[in-house]
Amino acid sequence: MWTEFTEHLDVLWGFLVAFAVVLVLTPGIGRVARVLGVVDEPGEARRMHLRAVPRLGGLAIFLGIFIPALAFLELTEAYRGILLGAAVATAVGMADDFRGLPWVVKLGGQGAAALIAISFGVYIDRFSFPLLGVHELPYWFSVVATVVWIVAMMNIINLLDGMDGLAAGITAIAGATFAVLALSLSRPEAAVLSAIVAGACLGFLRHNFYPARIFMGDSGSHLLGFILAAVAIQGALKTAATVALLFPLLILAIPILDTSFVIAKRLKYGRPLHEPTPWHLYHRFRNIGFSQRRAAIYFYVWGLVLAGAALATRFVPFREHGEWHLWPAVLVACIAFVALATSLYMVIVLEILKFRRVRAWVDQRRTDAEEEDDQRRLRSA
Repeated sequence: MWTEFTEHLDVLWGFLVAFAVVLVLTPGIGRVARVLGVVDEPGEARRMHLRAVPRLGGLAIFLGIFIPALAFLELTEAYRGILLGAAVATAVGMADDFRGLPWVVKLGGQGAAALIAISFGVYIDRFSFPLLGVHELPYWFSVVATVVWIVAMMNIINLLDGMDGLAAGITAIAGATFAVLALSLSRPEAAVLSAIVAGACLGFLRHNFYPARIFMGDSGSHLLGFILAAVAIQGALKTAATVALLFPLLILAIPILDTSFVIAKRLKYGRPLHEPTPWHLYHRFRNIGFSQRRAAIYFYVWGLVLAGAALATRFVPFREHGEWHLWPAVLVACIAFVALATSLYMVIVLEILKFRRVRAWVDQRRTDAEEEDDQRRLRSA
C-alpha cells in the first residue's frame, strides 16, 4: 500500500515539476532563439503564422522532462536507454532547427535514437489483442517493428506541429492517459515519465497556444514523439493486458490519422513524402472557416474522447478470465460508438464534406421548402 502511494506521489510530483520548469524557462529560451536567429518565418507550406516566431521551445521541453525524470524516475536499464535515445532525438531535431538537415540525415539520426533504445531492451517483444491472445515476436521482427514505430512517431508528432498549440495539447492528453494506464498495469516508471511529458506539454502550451509566442521546433517534436513511442512500448505493449495493442492506437489516433491522410494525398499527387504540404486536417479546418483557437479546441475534445475510450477499454471489466460479460461489454461498445462517431464527424463532415457547404445546402433546402409552403398557403387562401 505504501509503495503504491509513493508511486502515485512520484507521478504527481513529476507532473508538477515538469510543468513548472517548462512554464518558467520557455520565455527566456524564446528570447535566446531570437538572438540566435532560430525563428520560423511565415510562408512555409504547412505553417499558419503570419510573423516570425522562435522555434527552440524543444529545449525548454527537454529540460522540463529531464530534470524531474532524474529526480523521480527509477533509472533502470530500459529507462536509461529511453533518456539517452531521447537526448539523441532532441539533438537531431535541434540541429535541424539551427541549420536544416537533409531528410536522409535526419532519418538516419532518428533511426540511431531508436537503436539506442533497443540496445537497452526497449523493443516490442509481443502483442495482445482480444480473440488473438498474446503472441511473442521473433527478435529480428521486434527490432524492425520498434525502429519503424519510434521513427514513425517522431515524424508523426513533427507533422502535427503545424498549428498553434496542437501538438503540445494532443501530446499532453496522450501523456496523461498513458500515465493512468501505466499505473493500472503496474508500470510505475512508465507512469512517471508519461506524467512528466504531460506536465511539460501543459507548461509549454501556456506559451504555445494561439497566438503562439514560441514553437517547439523539430527538437521538441522529435523528443515528444520518441518518448511517447517508448512509453507505449514499456507501459502497454510489453504487458499481457487483453487489449494492449489497442491502447497506443487509440491514444495516438489523431496524429496517426492526420499523417496517414497527408501521406495518402502526397502519394495520390506524386509529391515527395518529406515535402511540406498544406493538406493536414488542421489546414482543412482553417479552409472551412475555423479559427486556430477553435480548431485546436475541437482537436482537444476529439483527443479526450479517444482517451476516454482507451481508459474505458482498460477499466470496464467486459472480459475477465476468458469470459465476456454482457453489460460491461455493452457499455464498452457504446463508448466505442461515441469515439467512432466523433471521429467520423471530425474527419468526414468537417474535412471531406466541408461542413459550411453542407450547412449552406441544408439552409437553402429549408428556405426553399418554406417558400413552397408559403406559396401553397397563398394559393389555398
